[in-house]
Amino acid sequence: MSDLFDLLVIGGGVNGCGIARDAAGRGLSVILAEKGDIAEATSSSSSKLIHGGLRYLEMYEFRLVREALAEREVLLGIAPHIVWPMRFVLPHRPEMRPRWMIRAGLFLYDHLARRKSLPASEGLDFRRVPQGAPLRPDLTHGFEYSDCWVEDSRLVLLNARDAADRGAEILTRTVFAGATRAADAWTATLRGADGTERTVRARAIANAAGPWVMGAQESAGARLAGRIRLVRGSHIVVPKLYEGSHAYILQNDDRRIVFVIPYEEHFSLVGTTDVVHDPASGPPRCTPEEAAYLCEAVSRQFRRPITPDDIVWTYSGVRPLLDSGEDNPSAVTRDYTLKLDTQGAPLLSVLGGKITTYRRLAEDAVDDIGRALGRAGTHWTGTAALPGGDLGGLTRDAFTEAMARAHPFLDRPLLDRLIRTHGGLLDRVLDGARSMDELGGDLGGGITARELEWMRAREWVRAPEDALWRRTKRGLHMSPAERDAFAGRFAALAPAT
Repeated sequence: MSDLFDLLVIGGGVNGCGIARDAAGRGLSVILAEKGDIAEATSSSSSKLIHGGLRYLEMYEFRLVREALAEREVLLGIAPHIVWPMRFVLPHRPEMRPRWMIRAGLFLYDHLARRKSLPASEGLDFRRVPQGAPLRPDLTHGFEYSDCWVEDSRLVLLNARDAADRGAEILTRTVFAGATRAADAWTATLRGADGTERTVRARAIANAAGPWVMGAQESAGARLAGRIRLVRGSHIVVPKLYEGSHAYILQNDDRRIVFVIPYEEHFSLVGTTDVVHDPASGPPRCTPEEAAYLCEAVSRQFRRPITPDDIVWTYSGVRPLLDSGEDNPSAVTRDYTLKLDTQGAPLLSVLGGKITTYRRLAEDAVDDIGRALGRAGTHWTGTAALPGGDLGGLTRDAFTEAMARAHPFLDRPLLDRLIRTHGGLLDRVLDGARSMDELGGDLGGGITARELEWMRAREWVRAPEDALWRRTKRGLHMSPAERDAFAGRFAALAPAT
């Protein structure tokens, strides 16, 4: 006897988890299969930005920019602990774009969607403001505008957690091994990490496998109309380049842009590249050429040059972009397309997309699936807080102060980090602890035994890297020996249930 679900979702990235959450909230029975860990690939390897995409205005993608700008406000409202405003400083290089063009673009950026909480753009004289201090002295003027930062892997995790809380079954380290189609349902085989196979039936499938969407489609025995282009985006992390909470958006000589973003208190994140990725070359890695490109982009405009020797960490992700026929990877649209095949039980395939608009993508996807199943339901994800996103009506700063009074034994850096991780769920994570000893001590990087217990029970942590590099980024703050010690302590724990 096989299990029967309304929807099988393939892929545990931001699109798959967003679809699972939306569908579960509309009353559909949902099962999601992810071959690795939640957000293991592209969705934890982004530039960590919730943004409209200022450069997309040059490509006349006004609808995409408008939708993305509107989503900034939505995500600020439903996940204020992991999404917060950030000001971006854009140095003006006259040889790249005239000042009037940038000013006009920023005017559009400010007004394409209604801003409720973010300040407008403004011009800057770098000779008079601290934002000019890190920049070369020949860069005398520029602009500053608003966008948002996000902890991308936790955004994915929280969508999966909310989906599960609403009844979805989330299976990590579970491969979609294939499916056969009938008029009313799919029969799919799911294979766990131990090789055990499970047969499930689903009235519909949502293929949100990202870079592996084509392979998943073939496993389902269906052809996909449309193609994707795999474009690698690499990032480097270096010791902090400047003081301040603002980011920089640098116009590079090849007319691409490179971000420099404050990261994890002590570092600066620099990215990204746009390189066509050949899957035959293996998992995405930041090549020496990409690292040098990013270092040179910063060194051209910052007083303090950086070299590959300064790099403390790199990461790369593959963007599965809808192939629009452009020769330049940077010109390939970041918009998404949904392909619904109803030649039998419905099969919806997700092509393209960006993390900023994942919620709208999921909403559109579940609309399509719901209509095909005769169960459309109503939209709800735009106002329902993600887990931890309900701060009791307080701002994040006010909530932090309230938690500092309630838990005086937590030093401020640890408290800040816990709130940026767990938000309004902090009291549940601490579970009544009144001292560091009661939290079980520091297992490494500031992760306590109590927090790790929570992550294993509630966040599908099954391996040390899940905790150190996706649920948190504490691995960045640890030496190799400390990470090895954490892995040893992790291995000694009883299996998660």
